Amino acid sequence: MQNFHLPPTGYGPGSQAPEEGEDLEYMSMPQDMRTYSHHLPEVEGAPQAALDLLTSVAQACDRIATGGPSETFDLSALPPEARKVVDETLGEGEVAMKIRGIPAVRVQESVFAGVWCLSGAGVDRVEVAQVPQDALSRAFEPFRPATLDPAGPGVVNAPALLNELTDKSRAGPAPLHVVNLTLLPHTEEDLAWLSARLGEGSVDILSRGYGNCRITATALPRTWHVQFYNSTDQLILDTYEVTEMPEVALAAREDLTDSGERLREVIEAIR
Repeated sequence: MQNFHLPPTGYGPGSQAPEEGEDLEYMSMPQDMRTYSHHLPEVEGAPQAALDLLTSVAQACDRIATGGPSETFDLSALPPEARKVVDETLGEGEVAMKIRGIPAVRVQESVFAGVWCLSGAGVDRVEVAQVPQDALSRAFEPFRPATLDPAGPGVVNAPALLNELTDKSRAGPAPLHVVNLTLLPHTEEDLAWLSARLGEGSVDILSRGYGNCRITATALPRTWHVQFYNSTDQLILDTYEVTEMPEVALAAREDLTDSGERLREVIEAIR
């Protein structure tokens, strides 16, 4: 199962501990967890083409778990019966992505963490990776370009936050930087203006575990809007992260090792 980590707090202006005598109120954390488990395809003797592809995927999990590059497997040429077995074996896991633009790509993680199914016009493949390469390379292509609107009435703290995010973005690859809006004073106008000035990139991600985590690329390189919701769809943590990809969307290397092992167990059961 995908590891689920809340981003660290304590970053950005205003995110320090309150002054003595002040109290911070926290909303309740989610209690329910959605879990995913694979089921065995109902077949008598899986087609060899399906077994071969699933075996190759399991082997790729092992290689990538030890630092190897991502690997892809074309599904378009699989015979219908083999394709059915592959689809039923992989199932649907915790993370889904939408990559907008041309071509538009739908990404669905399988029940095996780090094994991703990609579909769209001319796209029909499985990719084994911590995260699909298209989600990295196309994330910040502007889907909604950033505006240059000056701060209007009610915009108080957003210009300082924009400067902070822009500076960290321009710094290039660096440790994760988080601006925690949940702990910062802001107005509705602040949030709207900041969103407009950052624009919107081409990648949307939904990670389902303890509640939902919704991740949206901005049009500013390496800058993501990351929002955590509890099981009643109430926002409990609202942040911007400056990083290549938020950790919550990544398959951990130990999860890839586990995926390879579990996939081989399924292969033996349906052989």
